[in-house]
Amino acid sequence: MKKVVYLFLLIGICSQVKSTESALPIAVVGLTHVHLGWVFESEQRGEIKIVGLVESDTQLALRLSKQFGFAMSLVYPDMQSMMKTVKPSAAVAFGSIYEHLEVVETLAPLGVHVMVEKPLAVNSEHAQKMYKLAKKHRIHLLTNYETSWYASNYKAYDIVKSGEIGEVRKLIVRDGHKGPAKLGLHDEFLAWLFDPVQNGGGVIIDFGCYGANLSTWLMEGKTPLSVTAVTQQLQPEVNPNVEDEATIILTYETSQTVIQASWNWPMGRKDMEIYGLTGAVYSDNSQNLRVRIAKGYDEYHEKVQKLPRLASPYNSGFSYLKAVIEGKVKVKPTDLSALENNMTVVEILDAAKQSATKGQTIYL
Repeated sequence: MKKVVYLFLLIGICSQVKSTESALPIAVVGLTHVHLGWVFESEQRGEIKIVGLVESDTQLALRLSKQFGFAMSLVYPDMQSMMKTVKPSAAVAFGSIYEHLEVVETLAPLGVHVMVEKPLAVNSEHAQKMYKLAKKHRIHLLTNYETSWYASNYKAYDIVKSGEIGEVRKLIVRDGHKGPAKLGLHDEFLAWLFDPVQNGGGVIIDFGCYGANLSTWLMEGKTPLSVTAVTQQLQPEVNPNVEDEATIILTYETSQTVIQASWNWPMGRKDMEIYGLTGAVYSDNSQNLRVRIAKGYDEYHEKVQKLPRLASPYNSGFSYLKAVIEGKVKVKPTDLSALENNMTVVEILDAAKQSATKGQTIYL
């Protein structure tokens, strides 16, 4: 019996060593994003190994080092000084969206793959530059969304493609929460989130991007025919420079997408409804899914599912990034993290901002 126990212990130890050795060496550029904790969670799972962190704000870095337990010796003031010392396979951007371009401009020529937090860029001008650099230097340039790793969204996609609910006519995506200022988020994050230049806008960018991304995915990469957006500022006392309420309508040849992005929901939400000719699918959160098949006028048969969480490499953006770089996953242009999909996302967001400003529909 003791031999069996020792054997299992030995196998466990070997597995841990193998996991550490196979971890993807990455750099983290910028430490201001509130999603930063995801990086350290991924490192604990053995998916990545942080070899360098770039942050010019020493006090912020010191505070976060105590929170997450990283050594200050890993922190560099800029990307250039870091790259003289370490050689990451990839970098993940956790600063402002405006800074995404600089990350790609600096690291793409060095052959470093890049993954940015959603969305890809503040505007189409930045996105085009990033696209050209990625293609020229043959790097992967991915965009990470929390909803890209929702089991419910993938199941909904499969149901739609199977024809179970008939041809899609309407997609409704709702994202947001009660507002960043009400969530107790740190000042360094809010400083750029409420800056229309550094963030590219307010909630229309912060949460509008999710719906644009999911719609582009479900529509197999099609660009909408038109974009109409209405925005409001309902919390001027805490975010005086940007909008906090946005509704975006995308029209396609045979369907319509409604994106409701808000910093005014009473509770946080990231949910989606897909309506076909014969039924509907509701992704209520990451794991809960409802399917309704129509019966008569207003009756329906409903099936409720609690889905297991997705397995690696679809459990997080970091395991996905690792699998892509290692050639285990081939990114299709329509995929949620794909560069092509997210170029369309930025085009939609640009049109939405223009529509809201002009008060008219923008035709693409």
